[in-house]
Amino acid sequence: MFERIIHIIRQIYKTEEFIPLHVPRFIGNEKKYLNDCIDSTYVSSVGAYVERFELMTASYTGAEHAIVCVNGTEALHLALLLIGVTSQDEVATQPLTFIATANAISYTGAKPLFIDIDKETIGFSPAKFRVFLEEYGDLRNDGYCYNRITGSRIAACVPMHTFGHPVKMDELLSLCRQYHIAVIEDAAESIGSKYKGTHTGTIGTIGILSFNGNKIITTGGGGMLLTNNDDYAIKAKHLTTQAKVPHRWEYIHDQIGFNYRMPNINAALGCAQIENIDFFIKQKRSLAKLYYDFLINENVQFFCEPEDCESNYWLNTIIFSNRKERDDFLEFSNSHNVMTRPAWRLMNKLNMYKDAYYQDLSNAEWMADRIVNIPSSVIL
Repeated sequence: MFERIIHIIRQIYKTEEFIPLHVPRFIGNEKKYLNDCIDSTYVSSVGAYVERFELMTASYTGAEHAIVCVNGTEALHLALLLIGVTSQDEVATQPLTFIATANAISYTGAKPLFIDIDKETIGFSPAKFRVFLEEYGDLRNDGYCYNRITGSRIAACVPMHTFGHPVKMDELLSLCRQYHIAVIEDAAESIGSKYKGTHTGTIGTIGILSFNGNKIITTGGGGMLLTNNDDYAIKAKHLTTQAKVPHRWEYIHDQIGFNYRMPNINAALGCAQIENIDFFIKQKRSLAKLYYDFLINENVQFFCEPEDCESNYWLNTIIFSNRKERDDFLEFSNSHNVMTRPAWRLMNKLNMYKDAYYQDLSNAEWMADRIVNIPSSVIL
């Protein structure tokens, strides 16, 4: 079976050379815009491409506001600060995620609270969160929900749309409204993905995107904060530029800010990339269909988009029967010059997060033992 899967991947990519997991594609105005940016001398955080990229991203996602950041992790950190997360709080998120999700929570001083995932989305489980809140959630007179076990306020919930597949957002938003918990979407991997017709990252209070080099569109390194809240947008722009008060020549700062503003040269690359995003998403979805059709008769499951969702299929995912089979395939494929990767190690199993509060994580453990991501670069 392993040989057949590798053969299928090589058939699709039409090469006997090394096949990477995911690489960017530059097929449009990238060089033109980069040269223009260099000629303008505005290569840092001031320049026309920064605002242009924000407007293009807002238009594409349907968000009222899009604010550039240096990367997605910093965008998530900023989002948590905007809604008032403090070092006394907990933030609910999933254990099966890239470490940036948990790290951004830690930057605020808050502690992650790990809730299990749903197998059908590979993302945060509203049902499991409901079970937790019904038993341990304490909605107090101050209007906030507290963890009865730790005594900490549960200030926010951060679902991550794993590999581009949306979480059950309606169910989650309804639950979080009931318990007065803000929802911040980690949509780092899901640009182009939609939940019931709405772009991920625009459904919760705030959402974030990543434009790292391994994403569908890239700015080299970069991120974006999405929100429909005017006040959050204004404050986000202020904080990302070191909280500098506008003045013709003086340096006046009215609070602790951050150097989180994306440089113009990165934004120039982003403008060229997002011009082709519809083509990229179409090709990604076609690639997923090819994999599904080829693998349907193999003794392995190809993970398909959840119900009511349109996924970008950032990383195509197959699920093996058990951990040994997964590990054997990882060894075989990587030894045969086809790059494959397992899911991330669960956050609660990392040394820095082993003391974070969690309960039943059986779905996350089941998935982590079986998932493999296979080559997913856009085919031109």
